[in-house]
Amino acid sequence: MKQLFIVFFLLIFTFPSFSQNEESAKTTTYYFIRHAEKDRSDKTNKNPHLTEVGKKRAEHWNNILKHIKFDAVYSTGYNRTKETAKPIAIKNELELILYHPRNLDKEAFLNNTKDKTVLIVGHSNSTPTFVNSILGYKKYEHIDDNNNGNLYIITIIDGKITDQVLEIN
Repeated sequence: MKQLFIVFFLLIFTFPSFSQNEESAKTTTYYFIRHAEKDRSDKTNKNPHLTEVGKKRAEHWNNILKHIKFDAVYSTGYNRTKETAKPIAIKNELELILYHPRNLDKEAFLNNTKDKTVLIVGHSNSTPTFVNSILGYKKYEHIDDNNNGNLYIITIIDGKITDQVLEIN
């Protein structure tokens, strides 16, 4: 009987500690990509759409990220970023959340996306800048204008940040 009481006592006090550890180990994951190939035929067009190659890349991103359940998909307001993000947003049954890289409130963004899995679609200059902002220091340079295949992944677990960049062709 005494042993049963000890086991019961241990179980009562052990389960809450498991649940606290589980709660404190929540993960936030950010996936950053640059928009796919844009139409460059009209140099005066500041808001071009994707080319056919770009549309295929957007679908390719959707295929690459198909096993990831996103909680939010962010895009700048340009046609090329929205068109890149849209297939993934549709697959995840999400509305695009538009952001402006120059007017982004980093703390509000971090609070709104805490413990979530988020895709952010940006540009050759804004994507690395955004990644660096989350990291808290400058690690990544602007993306070469011919490179539409970088995938930056930032993971935050208990305040510890890890990052990696992959080249996806």
